[in-house]
Amino acid sequence: MSDFIFSLNATVPVFLVIVLGFVLRKIGLLNEEFARVGDRLTFRVTLPVLLFTQLSTVDWSESFDLKFFLFCVIATCVSFGVIYGLSWLFIRDRATVGTYAMVSFRGSAAVLGIAFVSNIYDGSVGFAPLMIVAVVPFYNFFSVLALAISAKKEDNVRFSASSVAFEVVTNPLILAVVLAIPAAHFHWAEYSAMAIPLKFLTSVGNMATPLALLVLGAGFEHKEAVSKARLALTASLTKLVLLPAALVPVAVWLGFRNEQLLAIAVMLASPTTVACYIMAKNMKNDAALASGTVLVATLLSPLSITALVFILRVLGYI
Repeated sequence: MSDFIFSLNATVPVFLVIVLGFVLRKIGLLNEEFARVGDRLTFRVTLPVLLFTQLSTVDWSESFDLKFFLFCVIATCVSFGVIYGLSWLFIRDRATVGTYAMVSFRGSAAVLGIAFVSNIYDGSVGFAPLMIVAVVPFYNFFSVLALAISAKKEDNVRFSASSVAFEVVTNPLILAVVLAIPAAHFHWAEYSAMAIPLKFLTSVGNMATPLALLVLGAGFEHKEAVSKARLALTASLTKLVLLPAALVPVAVWLGFRNEQLLAIAVMLASPTTVACYIMAKNMKNDAALASGTVLVATLLSPLSITALVFILRVLGYI
């Protein structure tokens, strides 16, 4: 029973904030404009600042684990490759292939990953930042690539390697990681003159997780997604169940435990991120499927993630 309570304490508080955002939207305290602006603020400001402060204040000579880093990278690449290949084989509508592959492999690891790990380990983010460094560039690269190819097939949108590269290198999360590495190397936070900037950035970064969760709840647009219910459910089950079922046992077999294993589990089992809907819409892909999958995956994820954490806890792995 204690393991079950531990699992609930790890997941339910996070999703209650999402529910709060949804309820506040329904009663009119939050609106569509808040969701739109809040999402942009989270993506461009608070989350990059959070990543920067977390990564730039870490002593990477002690915290970097090459085995863990490579597992996250390889798991992300393999997941996308398999899912995209199967999507291309079994989905006839080529305009849907890119979106389906994206929503089936790309989770909200950056937002919920930090939230879950911090919640379980009393404020410590553990290996979540290193996991984010490993997967965020590939999340963005593969998503842009898949959507660009699908858009080219159906909408005659020009596709080029340079456009994909531009989308990747200008991503705020990737820029935050790139800036954090030299800052950490020179130990910028240890200088007395940096005390005020560090406190300022920490305050801004602390807003990232609660704001992102509120926006996630307030931003659901599910009316047009009903027609894509079957594909949305399939993509959600792939993201929440099949990926962790296939790769978490591999991580256990390789010897990952505790904070490392939890970061891997959250990476694999986190629900589809809202950014998928924004990208699909802006790149002229299947926005209805993206929004439907975000909705279904987020609604199912309290059950799936709680079950996963419970199993790992009972088996003594975390």
